[in-house]
Amino acid sequence: MTSRDTAMYPVGIEVNGEKRAIRVRAADILLYTLRDNLGLTGSKSGCDNGDCGTCTILVDGLPIKSCLMLSVEADGKQITTIEGLMNSPVLHAFVRNQAFQCGYCTPGFIVNCEGLRNMLPHADEETIRIWLESNICRCTSYEEIRNAVKDVFNLKS
Repeated sequence: MTSRDTAMYPVGIEVNGEKRAIRVRAADILLYTLRDNLGLTGSKSGCDNGDCGTCTILVDGLPIKSCLMLSVEADGKQITTIEGLMNSPVLHAFVRNQAFQCGYCTPGFIVNCEGLRNMLPHADEETIRIWLESNICRCTSYEEIRNAVKDVFNLKS
């Protein structure tokens, strides 16, 4: 192993409102930094190539698949994980509408829909449908998930 392999880089991020200073390798993926270094395990590894959305977090308010972002790219950013959304209307709508089965994908869906609220607070049904295409539920709870998101946007189910 060379010194290049073990080089660590300082990264300053704000996670769920708390400033954090961490040291990461250049190749560290943000998903694993959040899980392994910071103990924030709500974001899950599902595919590690950006297809499933279970690792979705908010970076400066925008939904990002954390398996596709290097930790060093997060320097200076504001990050919100599912742990930072415990009082979110989206989370409460998911519970109200029983929009989960196994729950593995649920944090990614909730965070993604929180991003939708941030970006398009008056989203219509078509926008919601398109937005939800970036996440996969292997248990097929799509109808309940759509109902929960429509609930957040005060659309009729």
